[in-house]
Amino acid sequence: MVNIEINLSEPGYGFEATDSMGHVVKMDTSPETGGNNYGARPMQVLLMGLGGCSGIDVVSILKKQRQEITHFKMFVEAERETGKEPALWKSAKIVFELGDSVDEDKAKRAAQLSMEKYCSVAETLRRAGCEITWEVRMVEIN
Repeated sequence: MVNIEINLSEPGYGFEATDSMGHVVKMDTSPETGGNNYGARPMQVLLMGLGGCSGIDVVSILKKQRQEITHFKMFVEAERETGKEPALWKSAKIVFELGDSVDEDKAKRAAQLSMEKYCSVAETLRRAGCEITWEVRMVEIN
């Protein structure tokens, strides 16, 4: 069982969530809805979790294949439903950016395995109706 503690820590809607290991995530709502920009929006934290979950998978797979990872970035772009409450994520696109020290076919396969088999956050979003797409971009590192 996982235990998370969430405390109102700033005036308005500023919260701090602490996991069982003591790691803290600050969250808030937008200034337009009464927030003070104290932290990330909770729905964006979910996208961060998607990136972290999949990133861990991809790096783990590539390390097992003895790939040298000299550059790794991810970009997540997503769109929420409009005119609905609650407004769920309806689509998300992930771009995995890796340095050219990694075999491109292995990078693509690692991303596919993560997104289709291993990443629990991706599956959670899919079951909620979110369409998730991804691509792998290789960049030259000097």
